[in-house]
Amino acid sequence: MQIGAPPAAVRSARIVGGSARIVLGAIVLVGAGACASLAQGPATLVLRGDVLARVKARVAAHDPALEPAMKKLLGDAAKQMQAPIVAVTDKSSQMPPSGNRHDYYSLSPYWWPDPAKPDGLPYIRRDGETNPESKRDLDRPRIGAMVENVNALALAYYLTGDQRYAEHAGRQLRAFFIDTATMMMPHLRYGQLVRGNPKERGSAIIDTHNFIDVVDDAALLVGSKGWSAADHAALRSWMRQYNTWLKESPNGKDEWDAPNNHGSWYAAQTATLALFSGDTAMARGIIADVKARIDSQVKPDGQQPVELERTRSFHYSGFNADALSRLAELGRWVGVDLWHFESTHGGSIRKAIDHLASYVNRPKEWPGQQIDAIEPEFLVEVMRRAQVALGAGLYSKAIPGVAGSAAMRNVLLYPDIE
Repeated sequence: MQIGAPPAAVRSARIVGGSARIVLGAIVLVGAGACASLAQGPATLVLRGDVLARVKARVAAHDPALEPAMKKLLGDAAKQMQAPIVAVTDKSSQMPPSGNRHDYYSLSPYWWPDPAKPDGLPYIRRDGETNPESKRDLDRPRIGAMVENVNALALAYYLTGDQRYAEHAGRQLRAFFIDTATMMMPHLRYGQLVRGNPKERGSAIIDTHNFIDVVDDAALLVGSKGWSAADHAALRSWMRQYNTWLKESPNGKDEWDAPNNHGSWYAAQTATLALFSGDTAMARGIIADVKARIDSQVKPDGQQPVELERTRSFHYSGFNADALSRLAELGRWVGVDLWHFESTHGGSIRKAIDHLASYVNRPKEWPGQQIDAIEPEFLVEVMRRAQVALGAGLYSKAIPGVAGSAAMRNVLLYPDIE
């Protein structure tokens, strides 16, 4: 049996009182979500709670294999303790069409003024080239700052028990999702707009793909002085409302139909938020449908043709593999095995990751277009996640070739099997 795997319990799932109830030892998924005993670890969804519990014990025992990553994590956490609390209401010069500061607002990053038009409108697309305008006083950078703050501090709290980390992370989460004076409204109607084009865009939903991390980070804070049961319930309520918008809005329906990484991340978000809200039936349906995505996205040799069309094809191939691997982890909770699924055409998540991993140490040989330098660092977490699911040492040659991999935070999330 692979480490950190709840599927055995999923096989004993039964329906109680009209809601799915999945029992794993002392872990129960029911109605309002997941709760876990200390023996099983935190009630994370993509991250494996039992693996994290073992990492915590190894950190307490000063395991030298984890010391570089812990040192880096604590350094990051110290910086985040000094970081300002951010919220969508921080906008000053850029306002959404609604005029409401609480509405999320961003510009599509790859769209630029049309040089053939006196006013540059409407903007035109230059794939892979980020317009600096999309970073100025807009909300996507604020999501990034919020996520990095909570990621570092929640994990630092869980592994050390230092309440100061939890208190700061809790303040950040409340500002972004709960406090009425600063909270974001649960929709993305004004996300990734294009200057000169008033149409709402489903592609904006990719902006919140890190909310998957936020859900797991909040689980790490449960039981701390900085994150109360009422806070957790309020966050669950916000995410439930947001998921309803994702599922029912024209924007969300457009993103569901996207054949590339956008559709995969939409599935990963909606499945995560469904599980967090206790809707296992919705999550199961979303995750089961991912088999069709794998069939259309991944060739038998692991190439991803739709992502290879992009000007940053290595990045987007890895980005899609990241989404699919997270969906595979979510599948453990609902009895859908995506890790071992192979399509009728021979494509699979493992083959997609294998293909990318084969170029980690020889990036100049990547056959697709890549207009900027290949940075394989982001792929290390995907490879580590796959190793925990599929077997120790699977990418033991690729990972060490990435500079700084021994000190990356993902060492603490997906460690080598003891």
